[in-house]
Amino acid sequence: MNNLVWFRNDLRVADNQSLKAACEMEGDVIGVYCFDPNFYEKSSFDLEFEMPFGKTGKYRAQFIREALEDLRAHLEKHGIPLLVFHATPAEVLPELIEKHDISNIFLQKEWTRDELKQEEELGKAIESAGLKDKVKGHRFYDQFLYHPDEVPFETWKQVPKVFTEFRKKCEKLAKVRALVDITGYSQGAPVVEQTTIPTLTELGLEEFAKDSRSAFPWDGGETAVWERLDHYFWQTKKLQYYKQTRNGLIGIDYSSKFSAWLAIGCISARQIYWEVARFEKEIKKNQDTYWLVFELVWRDFFKYVSLKHKDQIFQIGGILQNDYEWKSNDRELKKWIAGETHEPFVNANMKELAATGFMSNRGRQNVASYWSMHKEQDWRIGAAYFEHILIDYDVHSNYGNWMYNSGVGNDPRNRTFNIQFQASRYDADGKFQQLWLQQGLF
Repeated sequence: MNNLVWFRNDLRVADNQSLKAACEMEGDVIGVYCFDPNFYEKSSFDLEFEMPFGKTGKYRAQFIREALEDLRAHLEKHGIPLLVFHATPAEVLPELIEKHDISNIFLQKEWTRDELKQEEELGKAIESAGLKDKVKGHRFYDQFLYHPDEVPFETWKQVPKVFTEFRKKCEKLAKVRALVDITGYSQGAPVVEQTTIPTLTELGLEEFAKDSRSAFPWDGGETAVWERLDHYFWQTKKLQYYKQTRNGLIGIDYSSKFSAWLAIGCISARQIYWEVARFEKEIKKNQDTYWLVFELVWRDFFKYVSLKHKDQIFQIGGILQNDYEWKSNDRELKKWIAGETHEPFVNANMKELAATGFMSNRGRQNVASYWSMHKEQDWRIGAAYFEHILIDYDVHSNYGNWMYNSGVGNDPRNRTFNIQFQASRYDADGKFQQLWLQQGLF
């Protein structure tokens, strides 16, 4: 009777509820991760053209590969092997259950479309293999700052549509849970097959060299994110200026840059929260330190939006079910992706994204507003491209923000960005545009 931890978007050892629970059960613990081919297939909506990109692109795939290398090393310190496959969980896990006498599967609880389909197919495969009565699943909400059992509403189904109301109630009444760990846990490494992490080529993606201009030059993994946190909090103490600099465009330190590691769970929101609290106690507490937690609450809010509204976050009318006349033009998409629009500020941001897989928050709001509000193009196409290209793609934040910027989500003001004004305010000297457009602007 052994235990399997199915890793998905929780690629860490510290503060991992699934891993902790598995280690507390009788029997050995084995980890598994699947590069599910379904997560690399072409994005599709009911359009007149086929979108020229898959769901997961090279930048995020490479970041996941690096995170798995690091996760494997951390797990090995506890005698826990990590098996990695380029196959669906439905193809892999039933065989592992039989081969390694698995009685319990531990995993982070997900609720969005692709993840639920993945679990449904696995359930069918387990039943087909006659293993339904042999194995039990244990799911944990482990991606929140404020756990669903403890948000200050009757249930999470009553989470308000407006962020400010959500934030104020949570700040006043909700508590952030303490961290968990497996310090001291050790097992004799069970005998398992040796697996390798697939290359980008094997995943159907192209190899690449990281662009030296990138504002996000780091590797994936738990080790890398804690090195980044140490730099940003404790070595440079940049945290105490976060709110003042967070709308920057160039360089590694204008913001925390935690989003990519948070997206695949190399660090938890709780871990960051408690490190901020320690910083406030030992160094300084001000509006800047508060604002980083503020952004973590925004992240939570979009998770609750998707938890509450389910597949509406993928529908053209969004959670408001607004009936707008959206366009879908292949030529406009190609120009937008290539950074060949009539707006230099949009072009610079899109070229940065294409070259690095990263874009500032300020840039994202502008290019999204340009696509959906200025050009009136189907906002889901823009969201799908972000899903493909972003190194820090998170389904909840991505589709939540796109709805918000497109008049079908949680923004009560339904605003449209003035791109020229935004450029003059946040890139007044034109350095960002010069960096990515390689030409003088003034």
